[in-house]
Amino acid sequence: MVEWRIAEVPVSYPEAVTEMEARVAAIRAGTAAELVWLLEHPPLYTAGTSAQPEDLLEPARFPVYPSGRGGQFTYHGPGQRVAYVMLDLARRGPDVRCFVRTLETWLIRTLASFNIKGETREGRVGIWVDRGPYGGLPGQEDKIAALGVRVRRWVTFHGIALNVEPDLSHFAGIVPCGIREHGVTSMHALGHLVSMPEVDAALMGCWTDVFGDL
Repeated sequence: MVEWRIAEVPVSYPEAVTEMEARVAAIRAGTAAELVWLLEHPPLYTAGTSAQPEDLLEPARFPVYPSGRGGQFTYHGPGQRVAYVMLDLARRGPDVRCFVRTLETWLIRTLASFNIKGETREGRVGIWVDRGPYGGLPGQEDKIAALGVRVRRWVTFHGIALNVEPDLSHFAGIVPCGIREHGVTSMHALGHLVSMPEVDAALMGCWTDVFGDL
């Protein structure tokens, strides 16, 4: 069974990476269970393996950390629920694309439990919200959740970041995920004033239906 861990205080990015590295090795060795780690970070930017230097607009604003996950620049900070997902795909099915699609489905179902319609878009990573029902312009779409994963010997790490109530102005220091023509939003910005424990409960509640009970 998957172990769940919820950090009560913000976790530094280097500490989180060290913890993930150790857990991934233990899962691969068969000495630890799979883990979903729910946490927040202090304000920071991470650069994925496809990050372009010109997309870091304000390099002095927050610490910037290189990351081994896929993707480009991402912001993490208080009010954003990060879920680091460490699963054994050798046991579950060695298909990385399927894993990413399952993460997307997990986010979409979690958002749906709060009556928010999250959607995927061809060619754009992450989960998107049509701003039309929220007073936006026709065709306006904002990202509400980001994904970035890494797989080592069929064990996954890194994961997803869902914007619950972060300071959205902090995203201005980067081009989020390299996409300039669309913005970012949060559950609170859409008028859904949910708490982090409520979001955690929804993430855990939707897990088994999406990932199964292995």
